[in-house]
Amino acid sequence: MYLRFTQRRNADGSVVRYVALAHNRRVDGTTRPQVLMNLGRVEAVDVDGLRRLAASIRTHFGDGSEQSAGVGEAGLAAGGGPLEVSDARPIGGTWLLDGLWRELGIAKAIEKAVADRRFTTAVERVLFALVANRAIAPMSKLSTAEWACEDVVVPGLSGMDDDQAYRAMDLLVEADVAGAVQEAVFFSVAHLLNLEVDLLFFDTTSTYFETDTPDPDQPADQEDSEPTPGFRGFGKPKDHRDGLPQVVIGLAVTGEGIPVRVWCWPGNTNDQSVLEQVKDDLWTWKLGRVITVVDRGFSSASNLAYLRRAGGHYLAGMRMRDGNPLVEQVLSRQGRYQDVRDNLRVKEIRLEQADGTRFILCHNPDQATRDQARRTAGLERIVAELARIADQRDRDRDRQLTATARSRVEEADVRAECALRDHPSLGRWLRQTPKGRLAIDRAKVKAEERLDGKYLLATSDPDLTAEDAALGYTNLLEAERGFRDMKSELLLRPVFHRLEHRIRGHVLLCWLALLLIRVAERRSAQTWRTIRRQTGRIMQITLTGPAGTVAQTTTLSPTQKAIYQAVSVSPPARVTAFDPS
Repeated sequence: MYLRFTQRRNADGSVVRYVALAHNRRVDGTTRPQVLMNLGRVEAVDVDGLRRLAASIRTHFGDGSEQSAGVGEAGLAAGGGPLEVSDARPIGGTWLLDGLWRELGIAKAIEKAVADRRFTTAVERVLFALVANRAIAPMSKLSTAEWACEDVVVPGLSGMDDDQAYRAMDLLVEADVAGAVQEAVFFSVAHLLNLEVDLLFFDTTSTYFETDTPDPDQPADQEDSEPTPGFRGFGKPKDHRDGLPQVVIGLAVTGEGIPVRVWCWPGNTNDQSVLEQVKDDLWTWKLGRVITVVDRGFSSASNLAYLRRAGGHYLAGMRMRDGNPLVEQVLSRQGRYQDVRDNLRVKEIRLEQADGTRFILCHNPDQATRDQARRTAGLERIVAELARIADQRDRDRDRQLTATARSRVEEADVRAECALRDHPSLGRWLRQTPKGRLAIDRAKVKAEERLDGKYLLATSDPDLTAEDAALGYTNLLEAERGFRDMKSELLLRPVFHRLEHRIRGHVLLCWLALLLIRVAERRSAQTWRTIRRQTGRIMQITLTGPAGTVAQTTTLSPTQKAIYQAVSVSPPARVTAFDPS
């Protein structure tokens, strides 16, 4: 179909041009034009009307290209008439997370926890929006409410405000008393993913608050009891932010990095004091035979003995420099190493006085080379700095100075020595002579050479081989990776809350977001950053016309289709909604 132009010449010589809508027909084997509608003279044609007609046809049915194929689909769904784009928001990321959220049973677990409550809004949908926000574009809860309504498509959520977000968080904390929600989520995920929980890795971290004032202590409930410390308090920070209040967060993960449970304690909590609660909380889940893997910060004798209660076992890193007599005996034992990998060798040592504990000495030749090179570089810096201080002291001794000036230069030399002695990495190689001067501690250097590339493990499990223990302990990095992703990808901080239950709710939301992204990464074998970037390009376009409103998604690229297929989540439909007027 096309516009056909004809012309005729008048008697006075003038030319008149006509336009008609025509198409070609085949008659008796020849192609002949057939006029469908005469539009009149060219100068009298409504050109703007023709342009509107062409635009309407292109809007409804596209221009024939692959990119515009869905436009005709939307036009047919809307029932004809000119359409205008009234909204455009990304849907790919939230759709993927919602599919995992429902598949893993998180939605059912939360709905069951709030079944006895009456709400005018879908609390489960509000909580999902908060969790999806942590994974896609972390921000405050106040901004999250606007984000969920204006900046992204959250399936099943028509709208929410900040009050509903805070109420949903409070309800989540109330429902998670004794870890009820976390337990329901874990068993659903463990059954679906067939998780192996023979080894559980536990570690702690801290997160600080941008305030100078800690929370006040709560008064004691009874006269003979001590007051309860404030939740945000001062402690030993793991973020190197001294002088700021903090809270302590514990995380248990599987060997594949799937988070199992999260804990939150006051900021002044010591690592050695939390392991009993962790053991008791996980024991109530009745996970069966579990080996708890902890690092050197939790390897006190009382903690290790507690982990062996009720048939439990442990795999713990041991401190090699604190003078423990058992450790000294282990390090002095002779024996051959057994190769596990190219960069890992192990040697098992058993001591009669160790009460069934097996010690496994691991040696990494590559790490030993790095340790030696790092120590050599440090000693060279010390020698150069001590020589500089001695030369400066000799030059000052030969100078003609007043008593005040000489006292000043001597103080400068002492300050230089003190700075070297207090250096965080170089100071440990120094000792102070009887004359007060600094010198390299050769005995300490020699003792450190024995430990190059080595780390010591202790386990109470009689069936765990030395190779499996060494390789299993390296998976403790998954817990550290979980904390790193919570702080960087999910923006655990800054924490925009000051009340204890709100802080606990914020940590729970981050834990749920970490669970979703770990499952997505495990299934797709891609990083969450790549998944988020690719799915974030999928948009939902809302078209409005006289016949109603239709919502349509953009065409998926091959990479996006592969992500949805790998994660086992169906992508959003081309036409996701139609609301006739």
